[in-house]
Amino acid sequence: QVQLAERGGGLVQAGGSLRLSCAASGRTISTYAMGWFRQAPGKEREFVAAISWSGTNTDYADSVQGRFTISRDSAKNTVYLQMNSLKPEDTAVYYCAADWTIYNTRIPGRQPNEYGYWGQGTQVTVSS
Repeated sequence: QVQLAERGGGLVQAGGSLRLSCAASGRTISTYAMGWFRQAPGKEREFVAAISWSGTNTDYADSVQGRFTISRDSAKNTVYLQMNSLKPEDTAVYYCAADWTIYNTRIPGRQPNEYGYWGQGTQVTVSS
């Protein structure tokens, strides 16, 4: 069983930066593709970014492309989301997620049901 815990959320002014981390326990996530999603009040959970298990391939939502960077550190069993040039519309609860299976040859799609394990989320609030 993969257990995930997000950290690093908080309140930041527009234009600022935050780095979210997602630490895993229970088993290593080095063989899982990982993703970040977010959910704003009254909205559906939406895809933000994903990274393959090898770290070679990444995918970003158009709304964060060029501002956010997903990365992973297998030695620390942790995935990161570096968020720069934050905007008020980035305000949401951010969740990390792990793929259903290990060594997936492709990055999971952008739908939440393509991921099997989820953290509890961390709040990010961007003030204007």
